[in-house]
Amino acid sequence: MPETSLFQSFFLIFTGAAIVASLALWGRQPLLVAYIALGVLLGPSALGVIDNVELMAEMSNIGIIFLLFLLGLDMQPKALIAVLRKATFVGLISCGIFLGLGYVIGKLFSFTDTESWVIGMAMMFSSTIIGIKLLPTTVLHHKHLGELMVGLLLFQDFVAITCLMILLSGSTGSVDFTRLGISFAALPLLIALAWGAVRYLLQPLLAKFDRFHEYVFLLAIGWCMGLAELAELMGLSREIGAFIAGITLATSPISQYIALSLKPLRDFFLILFFFSLGAQFHLEMVPEIAFPALVAAIAVLIIKPVVFRYLLGQQSERTILAWDIGFRLGQISEFSLLIAYLAMSQQLIGSAASHLIQATAILTFLVSSYIVVLNFPNPIAIKDHLRRD
Repeated sequence: MPETSLFQSFFLIFTGAAIVASLALWGRQPLLVAYIALGVLLGPSALGVIDNVELMAEMSNIGIIFLLFLLGLDMQPKALIAVLRKATFVGLISCGIFLGLGYVIGKLFSFTDTESWVIGMAMMFSSTIIGIKLLPTTVLHHKHLGELMVGLLLFQDFVAITCLMILLSGSTGSVDFTRLGISFAALPLLIALAWGAVRYLLQPLLAKFDRFHEYVFLLAIGWCMGLAELAELMGLSREIGAFIAGITLATSPISQYIALSLKPLRDFFLILFFFSLGAQFHLEMVPEIAFPALVAAIAVLIIKPVVFRYLLGQQSERTILAWDIGFRLGQISEFSLLIAYLAMSQQLIGSAASHLIQATAILTFLVSSYIVVLNFPNPIAIKDHLRRD
């Protein structure tokens, strides 16, 4: 069978996505479910009509970059500092609980100590894409719920960077604390560089040429991807770099115009992300990891909302808000998939542990999406009284 060209892959993905999205809406199902199901169907494990899945997955990561850039554009720096202060306590305690939960599940199914700790790492994080994608724009921009969720997700991003650095040094048998220290020392330096570049370069350029919309669009993309790549070179992550790029530009008078311009581009790549998530899953591993993945997914879906509800309640948050955030964060993360990939590439875990994490991610993505779409205000609700743009 001849290799599928890039154009043919795009044709199959987006034409297929349009068809399954129509069926999903007709059947009152969340669109995210349709994209993942399409990936499984067209990927190597089923029909196998798309063979360049790795390229699609790499391209889809750009969607996460744009998502965090747009988040930054919607937050003022002072508000971010305040919400991170409040999120730190909840973030620290919840990460510790979920790390222990994953370790216990790993040992329960006879994985090694190292594999169990990696499974625990994967359990710590909640999905930025699901959490933010299903949050109404008005809530994200102006409401305490949106600020608190972004604070918790950002705190988890910092913890995820630490975990990734530990895994990168894991093949040597010890944690490279020097490398970790350099990475976190680089964060204030990156913020200072970004702030200086925006104040003395980008804002003057935008003020002078803001009537040229194509130029503003180009400058925004270049700034986002440039700072994301710089963050990667400094030992942080592209996601953190993109968020810093956005928040340093948030004070610009045309930040909201930039945000509106980039949203269609973000959605294009996010469709690729969910498609590639389904396409990369190997169906032949299902008999081996089905029961452990089901147990792990049920544990995450039940325990995560309860933990967040209790911890936020201890912070004097209202009960209804605490449950809302708990269910919106009641899944594992795209970072969990990266942890599984990196740990396997470093030969710290085997194929079964890696696919356990992947299957748990897919199951929790699907069920969590259903829970939020059917019960809480969101932009793609199938019930009219819950739909909020």
